[in-house]
Amino acid sequence: MDAVLKGKVVALGVTGSIAAYKAADICSQLVKLGADVHVIMTQSAARFISPLTMRTMSRNQVAADMWDDSKWKPGHIDIADAADLLLVAPATAHIIAEFACGLAPDLLTCAYLATRAPTLIAPAMNGKMLDHPATQANIRTLRERGVQFVDTAEGMLACGYEGKGRLAPVEMIVEQAVGLLCRA
Repeated sequence: MDAVLKGKVVALGVTGSIAAYKAADICSQLVKLGADVHVIMTQSAARFISPLTMRTMSRNQVAADMWDDSKWKPGHIDIADAADLLLVAPATAHIIAEFACGLAPDLLTCAYLATRAPTLIAPAMNGKMLDHPATQANIRTLRERGVQFVDTAEGMLACGYEGKGRLAPVEMIVEQAVGLLCRA
C-alpha cells in the first residue's frame, strides 16, 4: 500500500462499545497507509479490547490514564497538539453527549476540547439510543461546530435488534479519515 498518510498523525479515540474490537482494524489500516496513530482509550473501551492490542497495532503507547505523570507535559495536550485528525471510532452516545456539552472527565474528552484538528466521529450504539432526541440534538450540535460523522450501518446489533446503529464498515471509516487528512 502507498504511504499516502506519511507524516500524518491520527489520534484514534476508542470508546466502550462492543464494536471497539474493530478499532484494531481501523488502526492497522491507517498505519499501513503511513499514518502515525496514537490511541486514546476510555476506561470502558478497555473492557472490550485490550490496550496491548491497540499498542501493538499502532506501534505506540496507548493513552488511557488521565493521571499518568510519567511525562512532564499533560498527555491530552501533547496528543491534541500533534494530531492532524481526531478520529473517534466507535463513538458511544455517552462520548457524543460529553463532546456536545463540553465535558472533560477523561483523557479523550480533554483531547477533543484541546485539539484544533478536524474531528471525525463514527457512532456505534443501539438504534433506539441513536434515534433518541437527545442523541440527535448532540449530533446536530457537533455538526454545527464542524465535526464530521460517518453514518452508521444497518443490520443485526449486538443487543439482538435489527436496524441502524452498527459501526460503519471499517473501509468507509478509513476512507473518510484519509479524505480529511489529504485535505489538511
